[in-house]
Amino acid sequence: MNNTIEAVKIKEEIKLPDVQALAANARAAAILSRDGEIVTLPHNKAVEIVKTAPSMVCNAPYICSKLKIQNLHCFDVLELFAFIHPAKFCVPTPAGMAKYLGLEPPREFEDYPLTLLDISAALLSDLRSYADRIDKDERKKLLDIATVMGVKGKGWPWTPFIFSALGEIYDPVIDIISKSALNVWKQLPEWVEEAPAPAPSHFGVSDDEAEERLAELLSRSDAKVEIRAQQQDYTKLISKSFLPVNDEESPHIVLAEAGTGVGKTLGYLAPSSVWAEKNDASVWISTYTKNLQRQIDSELDRLYPNPDIKNAFVTIRKGRENYLCLLNLEDMSAGALLAKSSRQAIAAGIMARWCGASKDGDLNGPDFPGWLAGILEPKYSVALADRRGECVFSACDHYHRCFVERSIRKSRHARIVVANHALVMIQSALSSTEEELPTRYIFDEGHHLFDAADSAFSAHLSAREIYDLRRWLLGFEGGKRSRARGLKRRAEDLLAGDGQSEELLQNILHHAHFLTSLGWSRRLVDENPHGVAEKFLYLVYRQVLARAKGSDGPYSLETEIYPTSPELVNSAENLRKALCKLYAPMDKLSAIIRKKLSFDDGYMDSDTRKRLDALALSLDRRSKMTIKAWIDLLKAIEKGGEGSSSSTFVDWLGIERIEGKTFDVGAYRHYKDPMKPFAVSLRPHLHGMSITSATLCDKSNKNSDDGQIWQAAQERSGAGYLGGNLHNGSFESPFDYKSKTRIFIVNDIRKNDPSQVANAYRVLFKASGGGGIGLFTAISRLKQVYQKIACDLEACNIPLFAQHVDEMDVGTLVDIFRDDDNACLLGTDAVRDGVDVPGSSLRLIVFDRVPWPRPTILHKARRELFGQSRYDDMLTRLKLKQAYGRLIRRESDRGVFVMLDSGFPSRLYSAFPDSVDIVKAGLSEVAEEIKVFL
Repeated sequence: MNNTIEAVKIKEEIKLPDVQALAANARAAAILSRDGEIVTLPHNKAVEIVKTAPSMVCNAPYICSKLKIQNLHCFDVLELFAFIHPAKFCVPTPAGMAKYLGLEPPREFEDYPLTLLDISAALLSDLRSYADRIDKDERKKLLDIATVMGVKGKGWPWTPFIFSALGEIYDPVIDIISKSALNVWKQLPEWVEEAPAPAPSHFGVSDDEAEERLAELLSRSDAKVEIRAQQQDYTKLISKSFLPVNDEESPHIVLAEAGTGVGKTLGYLAPSSVWAEKNDASVWISTYTKNLQRQIDSELDRLYPNPDIKNAFVTIRKGRENYLCLLNLEDMSAGALLAKSSRQAIAAGIMARWCGASKDGDLNGPDFPGWLAGILEPKYSVALADRRGECVFSACDHYHRCFVERSIRKSRHARIVVANHALVMIQSALSSTEEELPTRYIFDEGHHLFDAADSAFSAHLSAREIYDLRRWLLGFEGGKRSRARGLKRRAEDLLAGDGQSEELLQNILHHAHFLTSLGWSRRLVDENPHGVAEKFLYLVYRQVLARAKGSDGPYSLETEIYPTSPELVNSAENLRKALCKLYAPMDKLSAIIRKKLSFDDGYMDSDTRKRLDALALSLDRRSKMTIKAWIDLLKAIEKGGEGSSSSTFVDWLGIERIEGKTFDVGAYRHYKDPMKPFAVSLRPHLHGMSITSATLCDKSNKNSDDGQIWQAAQERSGAGYLGGNLHNGSFESPFDYKSKTRIFIVNDIRKNDPSQVANAYRVLFKASGGGGIGLFTAISRLKQVYQKIACDLEACNIPLFAQHVDEMDVGTLVDIFRDDDNACLLGTDAVRDGVDVPGSSLRLIVFDRVPWPRPTILHKARRELFGQSRYDDMLTRLKLKQAYGRLIRRESDRGVFVMLDSGFPSRLYSAFPDSVDIVKAGLSEVAEEIKVFL
């Protein structure tokens, strides 16, 4: 009640928009009229009202998706939040925002519209308080940004209210230059060069040192934490990867499986930090998901409680494509007021605010809310990263403020570098044996290493990949203005005066014109391909349509390459020859640049050297890694797949579709075992590494011997190819799964009947009172179930959210689910991998059917390599094991795991703890058991 009284007082002081407030879910819409009347209407009736007048909403794209409309004239409180609290996260719902702002959350759906008014008043009050604490220059910058976003009264509707909250009057006709108004990049600090770090020492970490550091970290916890024997033993095992190497062929490799609750993160941070300090060197900790990166970053606060010390010793390192490019932001800002859509100006202002407040410019980091890309559109937010390798390095005006360059330099002197698997893979693949790379690694989420390597070392000779290469070489060729400069504009000043290099550059540009250009998809459909690349793709397209099942359906298609039509073989030969003509000058130019760098007598300035080095690296990456792989694939097509490559690679043709529309088409090549090239690339630099996860091992049955249990771990981690000293250990979770969990198999549901499956989800979610995640192996079934049960569940105060249905990324959906004890969430593998929800918000997991691997051509080849049905069972057990492990994240949690597939084979039972009984029963009995247990 007190919160409500305070909110009313604020409203009297703060000017709010005189508009209706709108909320919507799958069942209905709630509208608070300007007269203060709240009505709940069906979607079609609500649409008639909101089309005639502006509305206040939370998360406009989500509201539009629920009402099934394209756009909405609205005041979005999420946009206001992003402007006033940049680089801060809140759950993007009225309830989540209310909690963040200290307001009373709405109890019923009908309360949402009134809560929106309270939220807007609180946000504008926060703005006023903030403005009172800053100097006049910062205040002016704030008003200038809001002015640009207002687009002379035709843009952001919040602009007049920003001015009013600051005691100013908004003048929509005032002239302003958007580039200078949004130039927050000038306020960013510049990084400075440091001398190269000395070579590290080689002292190991003793068990006593590791245990002492672990105890120190645990003592800094807010809660009283007891040191567990499993965690101590785990820490000692990880320490073995930091033993000094005595033979260059014998690195120390540790495989460590640690169940939920063992305390993996602190367990490996303890010896890692000791080794880094003793040897004045870096330990790289690699992860797969954003959630774990954030968790590690949080745990490092215990190691370095002082933020300044942490900033000096810890770096979060990702690929260039994850960071905001300041030049891209400048370009968007410069054109903000001249753009056809006011959305560009609004997005430019919000991104400028975020840029000025962000810790590191990471567009996938903890201070960039996942929902921000949704409300601004990806092209105005996450696409501002350098995703096509168009960086001009020191030729850029923002080079010395660049977020990426700062991160790279910090990592060279950091003690702990938190990276991701993809970056480590690419970094090692591009390195030579002479380069200085990290020698010590911790790979957390080690069960994803195989997938990360598969992505990094594959070759996709597809329309989109070929077009990306053309754009990198020739720049953007469409009619619209673009910053894509092409190789000529990036390199010509560096090569000026060198006749041979200039000639090679011209040859590259000349030979690049055969590559796929804009409009390729239409030309394929019209049977009018241009050039040898599109001719090849057209023949691929025809062969896939002729041979693949379901060519008239909406899903992606694939077919084996061999036997190949004579036309396609001839086209492959022509494309290979064209690619060879492009490869030769690229390779020669890279070699000349590297020679120039090697024989420089000190006349080149530092920035020029860095630009040349970056140019050579970019040429190598595209020639040696991309074009060379394409040429090898085309050679195999010409030979009909004969030769040694057939035992190493699996090749196929495919058409990628999204909702029935062709997205890409091409020939694809993957290693049958991608851990081989991973091991080859990392091995020359490696002294020690630990691969850890809660799901490394696989037991085919309860009586599996030790060798069988660790076979999957060695196959999926590449440990067998690295040689050296192998240490492994498994540490069981301390949680009492027998009393804390239940596992049921529902045996009276026909899994191929969508109505029965949907009804089962409805019954089970109601039995648990929400807090359930439904996991699906097919997006189509997920959507069918959502449509059938969403309204019924929401009528019971159980909000239902769904991946591929709601206009939000997976991370945001999980955040919303975590915030509401009653909510349920439907998703696919991405939800299973990304969810980490301790507490009562997650108390039920339901699989629609056994998650067998998809029977793709790639899977077929790997199945033959890794043991036929054993491989299928292993992958399936690991998925089940991982999903089950999400239920219990701390000792007080309780959870139920349900499988709706009555054909669940008993040989998969070993995915679960031996102590937990697996009960087969009918749906009604399972529902009653869930009610009693929870």
